[in-house]
Amino acid sequence: MLEIVYAHEQWDKERPSVFLAGPSPREERHYNWRPEAIELLQRIDFDGAVFIPLPRDGNWLDDYDAQVAWELKYLDRATAIAFWIPRDRENLPAFTTNVEFGMFVKSGKIALGYPKKAIKMRYLHALAEMEGVPIATTLEATIQHAIRIALR
Repeated sequence: MLEIVYAHEQWDKERPSVFLAGPSPREERHYNWRPEAIELLQRIDFDGAVFIPLPRDGNWLDDYDAQVAWELKYLDRATAIAFWIPRDRENLPAFTTNVEFGMFVKSGKIALGYPKKAIKMRYLHALAEMEGVPIATTLEATIQHAIRIALR
């Protein structure tokens, strides 16, 4: 059964887990790809946890340091990290995502995905190839790669 763990919620079980890394919407009108990723995980009956770096109720905390600490804790804790990067310069620039990708590219636990139309992905793609990271151009394929990594 899939357990969904949102930002600032605690989880301490020893089960496979996937962190959904990538740009986060800051306004309601911005694209939020994570519900689709959760649906994919549920559809394939992933028996583990998914870490979502967004607040469950949609209200961001004022404590930025607590958000950073939570994300780093669960990025490290996850058995796999699915980087889905539908980068858009105006609404989803993914600056933080670039840093997180660089921190974990050598971890052996990431999958990289981005739509073909995403901008500024050459460098991340090249790093992924150098490190043997699986690369996909659909969210579904990215999630499938991450699940294979999580279940190793």
